[in-house]
Amino acid sequence: MGKREIARQVRAYHPWNEQEEKDQQVILGCLEGMPDVFFRSNLTAHMSASAWVVNKGRDKALMAYHKIYDSWAWLGGHADGEEDLLAVALREVREESGIEAVEPVMTDLFSLEVLTVDGHEKRGVYVPSHLHLNVTYLLEADEFQRVRVKEDENSGVAWFGLREAVEASSEPWFRERVYGKLNEKLRVWQVSGF
Repeated sequence: MGKREIARQVRAYHPWNEQEEKDQQVILGCLEGMPDVFFRSNLTAHMSASAWVVNKGRDKALMAYHKIYDSWAWLGGHADGEEDLLAVALREVREESGIEAVEPVMTDLFSLEVLTVDGHEKRGVYVPSHLHLNVTYLLEADEFQRVRVKEDENSGVAWFGLREAVEASSEPWFRERVYGKLNEKLRVWQVSGF
């Protein structure tokens, strides 16, 4: 998979709502206009991949308590030059949670988001405010696998009921625009035989 393939996937993606429609346009514009969009060295905007990790019963989601955001949140991270964003999402879940056996429910994109990141310090270096051009994948893992904290990024990893996962976040925009949306999509797609 390369930059052309992810651009094709984003272009072919059917937005769920107006937020995804607008964010799809922004992501495509950046993919087409920024040669360094897969690298953090692009201080304006760069690609990231997240995962909505559900259990086999699809009634729980895996969350980590992220230190930078001071909130329970989904798992994911920067592309850092990797253009296979599904591989990025899988890698980040393994690194951030300690769970090794995690698989895609589907390889298609599950959602799109342009995420604002406030300026912050990471490992003693200031990171200016920027955008994460984010693609989200729906992944599945066994909720009985052992989890572990990734000390430099989070202070907790836990499974939550789907509604409780939304409520656990202290970030209103994520509760309303991201986690609630992911749960609604999961519910609709399960009912339709997904």
